Amino acid sequence: MKFGWRGALGILLSVGFLILAFRGIRFGEVITLVRHANVGLLLLSVVAATCTFPLRARRWRPILDPVAPNLPFGKLFSATAIGMMLNNVLPARAGEPARAYALSRSTPSVSFPAAFASLAVDRLLDMIVMFGLMFLAMLDPAFPRGAEILNRPVSSYAVVGLAAMTGLTAAMYAVVFFPSHVLSLYEMLARRIAPKLEAKGRAAVSSIIHGLSVLRQPSRFAAGFGWTLAHWLCNALACWIGFRAFGIMVPFSAALFLQGLVAIGVAAPQMPGFFGVFEWFGQLGLGLYGVPSDTAVAWAITYHGLSFIPITLIGAWCLVRAGLSIGELSGAERGAERGAERGAERGAERGGERGTAPDTDADVGTSRSVVSES
Repeated sequence: MKFGWRGALGILLSVGFLILAFRGIRFGEVITLVRHANVGLLLLSVVAATCTFPLRARRWRPILDPVAPNLPFGKLFSATAIGMMLNNVLPARAGEPARAYALSRSTPSVSFPAAFASLAVDRLLDMIVMFGLMFLAMLDPAFPRGAEILNRPVSSYAVVGLAAMTGLTAAMYAVVFFPSHVLSLYEMLARRIAPKLEAKGRAAVSSIIHGLSVLRQPSRFAAGFGWTLAHWLCNALACWIGFRAFGIMVPFSAALFLQGLVAIGVAAPQMPGFFGVFEWFGQLGLGLYGVPSDTAVAWAITYHGLSFIPITLIGAWCLVRAGLSIGELSGAERGAERGAERGAERGAERGGERGTAPDTDADVGTSRSVVSES
């Protein structure tokens, strides 16, 4: 796999976060805390964390229903596990396009570009639900009043976050119900600001429009939202059980807040597995609740390390069973870009003939040919 600038930047940032997380930490105390942790609760927390992946796979079905209704759960879970495993072992979130490619290989009715476009809905639902839960946690009376992050009141982040989520939701539905207007607006702006990027950007916008088409049906949106809510509540439960294993007696809302805080951190490029950012933001979030740094780091290292193992092993097993290789999957991102560009060009031609928005459902060939040509 080619190691690009994003991979190098991710490693540098992760090392920086590890330095921040371990600064002033008494490692002898951390080791003692890990030794005295409740093993039963730790194992239960890992089981709960691993259960989030079947929920994520199940959430993918209603998103893909417009492309291929009622996809088998086994194929959805296998592709999801492979993608999550690759995110743990490869830089630059290589698991995202690989996840779409793995599904397209096992399910001929789902082309690679269509599977890749569906990930836009996947991530948007994650953002809406996860950050919504985070901001609700900040309304809990148990949330520390006057808490600050980077010398700014947490309440200020909440206001900005709620405004951003409202704007994101409005933008999402503008794309759903006015796709031709959104694409025309993008083309007008791109021609004035960055003409060279217009074609590639048009491909990306077309992919998003295609992926968001699932939101036109309220029942599918409700199903996707419900499975997303179950996913993030289960993830928070896993963290909260892990807190109890280390004697960290904070409310469940602390786990809702913490997972959102960690998600903000992992938005930047990171090394495989998000090591560094998880430990630092875990320490930062628990510190707001008065948890000592040594205890917070002991939980973060142990929980992160243990929850890393099951999905990595499951994903590796699914990879071998599917007859795929990491080298084949590492080309999926380049294939996604080329496939999306072809889809946009064909869609633009069809849209021009009809005087409508580009046909974002245009097939661009099988996923295997798209990737092999990259």
